[in-house]
This record gives sequence, C-alpha cells and structure tokens, in this order.
Amino acid sequence: MDTITTYRNILKQAFSDYARLRPSHGDIRLEVVLDETHDRYVLMHVGWDRGRRVSGDLLYVTLRDAKVHIEYDGMGYGISDDLVARGIPADHIVLTFLPETPTLADYDRREAQTKTSSSQMKDAFRFAVAQGV
Repeated sequence: MDTITTYRNILKQAFSDYARLRPSHGDIRLEVVLDETHDRYVLMHVGWDRGRRVSGDLLYVTLRDAKVHIEYDGMGYGISDDLVARGIPADHIVLTFLPETPTLADYDRREAQTKTSSSQMKDAFRFAVAQGV
C-alpha cells in the first residue's frame, strides 16, 4: 500500500473513532465529512445545547504533498499525537494552523535544543490553538 493510501486509511479510522465520542451535555452529534477526491477530512459537531444551536468544525485535515496538514484542531487534546501513534511519522504532520507551518518533528527538535519536555511543548501548542493562533 502506498503512503497516501495508508494516510487516508489512518485518517478515516481516526475520524470515525472521534465521531463515536459523545459530548457530556446537550443533544450534539459528531459527523465526519470525507472528501477523498481532494483529500479533505472534517469532523463537525451539530446539534443543540441549552437552547442554542451548535455547529462547526472540530477538526480539519488535508493531505498535500504526501503530508498530513492539520488545518484546524479544535479537539481538547489535539490529533497529532494520535496520528503518530497510528503510524504517521511526525515529520509528515504539518501544523498548518501555526504561522511558521512547522512539522511536528520540528517541535521535537526544538525540545532537544531547549530541554523542554515534549508534554510542556505540546501543551503550549494546544494553548495556542485554543487561543486561535
């Protein structure tokens, strides 16, 4: 199986697994939108919570140039670690939502240079995501 096909299968499985999660309150469902023709993968939340309509993207990932580009990650814990655990190398994951567009492996190199723990670094990036950086 070629790299792109492998990444497609990993992304489809990961998004399907996330769609089985249930929010702790409200009548909200998670839906997966797959566009394999253009290699776009979206996880949306749709429904009602406390009398208000809820809808929007939780994750938006694209495949380009044989790499996984995380365009938006609104999950509380981030998708990058999960994708690495599922077999996608860190240097093939691009954190496109950051201005520098680094790969996940770039953060590991920064960690080695600054002696910052991986979990501290990843927590900082998750905070940046939550702040809309």
